[in-house]
Amino acid sequence: MKNHKALFFAVVLSCASCTVGPNYKRPSTPVPSNFRTPEPPTTDQAGAGSLADLKWFELFKDDQLQELLRTALAQNYDLRDAVARVEEARALLERTRSNQFPNFAAGGAVQFNRVSRDGATRLSTLFLPTQNRNFGTATLALLSFEIDVWGRLRRATEAARASLLGAEEFRKTIVTTLVSDVATAYLTLRELDYALEISKRTLETREKSLELTRSRQIGGVATLIDLRQAEQLVDTAAQTIPVLQQAIEQTENQIKLLIGENPGNVVRGLSVADQNLPPEVPPGLPSELLERRPDIRVAEQNLIALNAEIGVARAAYFPQLSLSGFLGGQSTQLGSLFNEANTAWNLTSQVTQPIFTAGRLRANVKFAETERERALINYEKTIQTAFAEVSDSLIAHQRVRESREKQESLVATLQDRLRLAYVRYQGGVDTQLNALDADRDLFQAELTLARIRLDESLSVVQLYKALGGGWR
Repeated sequence: MKNHKALFFAVVLSCASCTVGPNYKRPSTPVPSNFRTPEPPTTDQAGAGSLADLKWFELFKDDQLQELLRTALAQNYDLRDAVARVEEARALLERTRSNQFPNFAAGGAVQFNRVSRDGATRLSTLFLPTQNRNFGTATLALLSFEIDVWGRLRRATEAARASLLGAEEFRKTIVTTLVSDVATAYLTLRELDYALEISKRTLETREKSLELTRSRQIGGVATLIDLRQAEQLVDTAAQTIPVLQQAIEQTENQIKLLIGENPGNVVRGLSVADQNLPPEVPPGLPSELLERRPDIRVAEQNLIALNAEIGVARAAYFPQLSLSGFLGGQSTQLGSLFNEANTAWNLTSQVTQPIFTAGRLRANVKFAETERERALINYEKTIQTAFAEVSDSLIAHQRVRESREKQESLVATLQDRLRLAYVRYQGGVDTQLNALDADRDLFQAELTLARIRLDESLSVVQLYKALGGGWR
């Protein structure tokens, strides 16, 4: 008999080390040797690390922007929700993991009964001196334990652990997105401030030109159409000011929402031209992107969790072995409940084996396998999307920089043209129309240059986000 018991426990222990379902192995994904850019990186750039290696306060040197980012990282609603999700996932892991260990509990009950003497069975006073009876039970559940023979509980714990890691990586994704959104909104605000400055300066210049034209028209030198054209330019510059002011105020509200505060003014720092963002933006190696971008790691942890769920579903095919037991006392008199003679105990083993489930178990396994396949597709898509985003940002940075250089040259040309046109007009050599055209072209060119400078700064921000920077 002892040999049979020893054999039984040996089989149980050996089976407890079995785990059904596939073990996770990272899928092989084709990784390009370099990111696609208009000009391939030089050898020095390829070995210069990555822009994402910089911490956000090393990339953004504007003190006011840094203060906004610190406030956002402390108060942003989406980030606070992501932190709560991490705690939720941690609690779920602890709850799931607890199922692998025995559970203990204590319980007790006391009953007060009065029996009728003249009921269906008459009871004499000799047999039942008193009609009142107390009945008590006190138990300690020594054991409530499912032996994880097929690894169902271990697979469930594996899935919960992956969900916790995924929640932590999701929090990092929110941090990366938040840093990018705040920087983008702030740089946009500074560009709008600069555009408003251009509009006000242009309006002042055009109002002076209008006064000159009005004087010349009164003196008979300028015509009425010259006066109307000068008035048109003044009205055009004046009309852009409220539009820009609206955009500025709404952008300020957007920033305030990102940092978790009520709408209001935002303190400014450096201008767009003085942000001192790095002119060189080394992307690093594409293979490093798999470890650096938190959204890729979220997708992988989700894949790991759903891979473990296949084992949970397959374990339902096999017998479920559980043990339970209790130790306590039972007595019809409360005073003698804890006497040795009233001690009671029990130890029970139970095996449950599904026989016919009308295809439910097979469907559960198929569902888990399909969910894992979808997670694999999403993981591969996330990686390819990351490569595309980095490439798009690199292309944008280089092409926008080229466009900015050309636009700066155009603005310098138009400024000289405007100066010469007004000299010729005031000297009576040329008509006012050429001067007004030069003024109009310069105004639009300066606004375009401001937008291009913003796009160049934002291309650095977007590349920093695409490379997975900002969460460390």
